[in-house]
Amino acid sequence: MKVIIDNAIPYIKGVLEPYTEVLYREGRDFRKEEVRDADMLIIRTRTRCDKALLEGSRVRLISTATIGFDHIDLDYCAQRGIAVTTAQGCNAAGVLQWVAAALAMLSASEGWRPEERTLGIVGVGNVGRLVEQYARAWGFRVLRCDPPRLEREGGDFLPMEEVVAQADIVTFHTPLDSTTFHLISDDVIALMKPTATLINASRGEVADTAALLKAEQRLMLDVWENEPAINGDLLRKAIVTTPHIAGYSAQGKANATAAVVAAAAEHFSLPIDGWYPAEVKPVGRTPIGWDEMCATITAHCDLAAESAQLKSAPDAFESLRNNYNYREEYF
Repeated sequence: MKVIIDNAIPYIKGVLEPYTEVLYREGRDFRKEEVRDADMLIIRTRTRCDKALLEGSRVRLISTATIGFDHIDLDYCAQRGIAVTTAQGCNAAGVLQWVAAALAMLSASEGWRPEERTLGIVGVGNVGRLVEQYARAWGFRVLRCDPPRLEREGGDFLPMEEVVAQADIVTFHTPLDSTTFHLISDDVIALMKPTATLINASRGEVADTAALLKAEQRLMLDVWENEPAINGDLLRKAIVTTPHIAGYSAQGKANATAAVVAAAAEHFSLPIDGWYPAEVKPVGRTPIGWDEMCATITAHCDLAAESAQLKSAPDAFESLRNNYNYREEYF
């Protein structure tokens, strides 16, 4: 048995070696000739898994240590009998705390309290639910848009047009698929208040860069089209600019690695059920007041410093991301 693993996935080295041959490769350097005789690929978003990479291989499982799967050709995998797993929900608390840091930054710079603002959430899945839960507790009026959940559950979900028109802050937490590509467009931005703030910590291609460049609204961005080659004008314009690390907490990364190890254990009957990296302490969700959060969040997630770092060295995007010092979750 042979497994190829993205070498930027933390905590995993040595875990599978007792049971299989393991190769570590950079995410963009998975080669067809090496994949040909691999049984499993453990990847991140930087590895495009499609016919070009997989044709003629014996791969039977692709496990991505990410919440999304837009880098995997699911139709091709289904046709070839290749199972695909994700680490869905692994980094939701990390993204929550990045969004909290963004909200605290806005509040400090603009002088408002949560009860004076309406927060719109577009995409209310694992991340959006947590943002909603904490935002309501902090006092925000919260409006939600999630068409799949509306169809399944009903409830008070609103059309996106109504959410973005009413909200003072809109935060996007959607997956990337054919329905959400360039969801943030000229038409959507035109509906927003000129004084509003747009936060995108989902996927870069959810937003049309050309539309963002024309927007009057403040922009807080963790994700970018065509990463790691990001648009310099947009980088200079946005007030928060981080290199796709919103979910990069130690616990989020540990959860993701545990998920891919669990997938390998289940699929190939390996005796490593329940593995979790010993060096990471799990953190449960606990309430935190708005004032306490604002007073403590910068010590855990300093968006001003991280934004300045990327603005000063945009060509270092991938290095900053791969060598990021994972934050510790604390609520």
